[in-house]
Amino acid sequence: MKILGIDYGRKKIGVAIAEGSLASPLKVLKSPFGEEIAEIIRAENIEKVIVGISEGEMANEAREFGEELLRKSGVPVEYEDETLSTHEAQRLSQEAHIKRSKRKAMEDAYSATLILQKYLDRS
Repeated sequence: MKILGIDYGRKKIGVAIAEGSLASPLKVLKSPFGEEIAEIIRAENIEKVIVGISEGEMANEAREFGEELLRKSGVPVEYEDETLSTHEAQRLSQEAHIKRSKRKAMEDAYSATLILQKYLDRS
Protein backbone atom coordinates (compact mmCIF):
# COMPACT_ATOMS: atom_id res chain seq x y z
CA MET A 1 0.00 0.00 0.00
CA LYS A 2 1.37 3.43 -0.94
CA ILE A 3 0.82 6.06 1.74
CA LEU A 4 1.42 9.80 1.56
CA GLY A 5 2.46 11.70 4.69
CA ILE A 6 1.79 15.41 5.03
CA ASP A 7 3.22 18.02 7.40
CA TYR A 8 0.61 20.76 6.92
CA GLY A 9 1.44 24.45 7.11
CA ARG A 10 -0.27 27.61 5.89
CA LYS A 11 2.45 28.59 3.42
CA LYS A 12 4.06 25.25 2.68
CA ILE A 13 3.65 21.58 3.36
CA GLY A 14 6.09 18.74 3.56
CA VAL A 15 5.31 15.53 1.72
CA ALA A 16 6.67 12.04 2.35
CA ILE A 17 5.83 8.69 0.80
CA ALA A 18 5.95 5.07 1.91
CA GLU A 19 5.39 1.77 0.22
CA GLY A 20 5.95 -0.82 2.87
CA SER A 21 7.43 -0.04 6.26
CA LEU A 22 9.85 2.80 5.49
CA ALA A 23 8.92 6.45 4.90
CA SER A 24 11.00 8.71 2.64
CA PRO A 25 10.90 12.47 2.11
CA LEU A 26 9.41 13.49 -1.23
CA LYS A 27 9.24 17.27 -1.52
CA VAL A 28 8.06 20.57 -0.09
CA LEU A 29 5.11 22.28 -1.75
CA LYS A 30 4.36 25.98 -1.51
CA SER A 31 0.86 27.43 -1.36
CA PRO A 32 -1.40 26.96 -3.22
CA PHE A 33 -0.68 23.26 -3.20
CA GLY A 34 -4.04 21.58 -3.83
CA GLU A 35 -3.40 20.64 -7.44
CA GLU A 36 0.14 19.43 -6.77
CA ILE A 37 -1.05 17.08 -4.04
CA ALA A 38 -3.83 15.75 -6.28
CA GLU A 39 -1.23 15.10 -8.99
CA ILE A 40 1.06 13.25 -6.56
CA ILE A 41 -1.88 11.11 -5.39
CA ARG A 42 -2.71 10.21 -8.99
CA ALA A 43 0.85 9.73 -10.25
CA GLU A 44 1.96 7.64 -7.26
CA ASN A 45 -1.30 5.65 -6.91
CA ILE A 46 -1.62 6.72 -3.28
CA GLU A 47 -4.09 4.62 -1.29
CA LYS A 48 -4.06 6.52 2.02
CA VAL A 49 -2.98 9.94 3.29
CA ILE A 50 -1.67 10.67 6.78
CA VAL A 51 -1.88 14.32 7.89
CA GLY A 52 0.09 15.51 10.90
CA ILE A 53 -1.98 17.19 13.60
CA SER A 54 -0.59 19.59 16.18
CA GLU A 55 -2.66 21.54 18.70
CA GLY A 56 -5.05 24.45 18.71
CA GLU A 57 -5.94 26.42 15.61
CA MET A 58 -3.37 24.68 13.40
CA ALA A 59 -4.90 21.31 14.34
CA ASN A 60 -8.29 22.56 13.15
CA GLU A 61 -6.78 23.85 9.90
CA ALA A 62 -4.95 20.56 9.31
CA ARG A 63 -8.17 18.60 9.85
CA GLU A 64 -10.05 20.88 7.44
CA PHE A 65 -7.25 20.39 4.92
CA GLY A 66 -7.48 16.61 5.35
CA GLU A 67 -11.27 16.64 4.93
CA GLU A 68 -10.98 18.73 1.76
CA LEU A 69 -8.32 16.37 0.43
CA LEU A 70 -10.63 13.41 1.09
CA ARG A 71 -13.50 15.11 -0.76
CA LYS A 72 -11.33 15.99 -3.75
CA SER A 73 -9.35 12.75 -4.05
CA GLY A 74 -11.57 10.08 -2.51
CA VAL A 75 -8.46 8.68 -0.80
CA PRO A 76 -8.89 7.88 2.91
CA VAL A 77 -7.25 10.39 5.26
CA GLU A 78 -6.04 9.63 8.77
CA TYR A 79 -4.33 11.86 11.31
CA GLU A 80 -1.16 11.42 13.33
CA ASP A 81 0.21 13.52 16.19
CA GLU A 82 3.04 15.71 14.92
CA THR A 83 4.18 17.14 18.23
CA LEU A 84 7.88 18.04 18.00
CA SER A 85 8.27 16.54 14.51
CA THR A 86 9.93 19.68 13.13
CA HIS A 87 12.32 19.87 16.07
CA GLU A 88 13.17 16.17 15.71
CA ALA A 89 13.64 16.53 11.93
CA GLN A 90 16.06 19.42 12.49
CA ARG A 91 18.04 17.44 15.07
CA LEU A 92 18.28 14.31 12.93
CA SER A 93 19.29 16.20 9.80
CA GLN A 94 22.02 18.01 11.75
CA GLU A 95 23.29 14.70 13.11
CA ALA A 96 23.33 13.35 9.54
CA HIS A 97 25.51 16.33 8.55
CA ILE A 98 23.07 17.54 5.92
CA LYS A 99 24.09 20.99 4.73
CA ARG A 100 22.13 23.86 6.26
CA SER A 101 20.70 25.03 2.91
CA LYS A 102 19.33 21.56 2.09
CA ARG A 103 18.08 21.10 5.65
CA LYS A 104 16.15 24.35 5.46
CA ALA A 105 14.73 23.58 2.00
CA MET A 106 13.59 20.07 2.95
CA GLU A 107 12.74 20.57 6.63
CA ASP A 108 8.98 20.14 6.13
CA ALA A 109 9.48 17.00 4.01
CA TYR A 110 11.68 15.55 6.76
CA SER A 111 8.93 16.35 9.29
CA ALA A 112 6.37 14.65 7.05
CA THR A 113 8.67 11.62 6.93
CA LEU A 114 8.79 11.43 10.73
CA ILE A 115 4.99 11.78 10.96
CA LEU A 116 4.48 9.04 8.39
CA GLN A 117 7.10 6.78 9.96
CA LYS A 118 5.43 7.16 13.37
CA TYR A 119 2.15 6.08 11.78
CA LEU A 120 3.80 3.10 10.04
CA ASP A 121 5.55 1.98 13.24
CA ARG A 122 2.26 2.08 15.14
CA SER A 123 0.28 0.22 12.47
